[in-house]
Amino acid sequence: MNEDMPPSGKTRDEIAAAYDSPPWWYDVRGFFILTFSYNSTLTAQIRHFGRNFGPRHIEIACGSGTLLDILLRWRKWKKLPAVEIVGVDYAESMLAGAIHRFAGNPLIELRLADAAHLPYPDASFDSTNIANAIHCLPDVDGALRDIYRVLKPGATFATNVLLYPRGLQPFKWIAERINRWGVRKGILYTPYMREDIRQRILDAGFEMVSEDVAGNCYNVLARKPNA
Repeated sequence: MNEDMPPSGKTRDEIAAAYDSPPWWYDVRGFFILTFSYNSTLTAQIRHFGRNFGPRHIEIACGSGTLLDILLRWRKWKKLPAVEIVGVDYAESMLAGAIHRFAGNPLIELRLADAAHLPYPDASFDSTNIANAIHCLPDVDGALRDIYRVLKPGATFATNVLLYPRGLQPFKWIAERINRWGVRKGILYTPYMREDIRQRILDAGFEMVSEDVAGNCYNVLARKPNA
């Protein structure tokens, strides 16, 4: 399982600097990571995240906005309601790509922010997604607590968490190599064991709505309990 692989130990600024590639290269690289490390597909991610948009939504670690754009196009195709969206990311180069992508869209606000120190009042949002990113956060417990804080009672929280590689060779070996590269590069803080990250989510105050493991991903839909 390679559960002894240490976390990157990098600071949030070092992690942000690791995302200094052009947004198009980040997207190409992300496709291969999604396929061979996550052992997942874009279709699976659309199914998981696409419906989790309340009237006021916050997208944590939105990156260059590529996945968010795909999700919004899918929602429009499905005739789902338009929503007000705040996207935050700590990597300036990635956020610049999102700002360019969504320029002129009055429903989307983009802001440089740390997931563990969100610049929003308590109970501000109806939903949140953390897509392909919770395992990149150096202070995951702090982030979970602050995300919980800014959500309204009853708000939903969707995420997918990269687990230590499972399954058959050579796919397990390929995923392990990609993960070790990601930790060295700084774009991956650590994979998780399912029970570890599950307990962290519960400790932050969330209750589970649904959860499943597919490939090397732990897919979670959780909720902030009603007051």
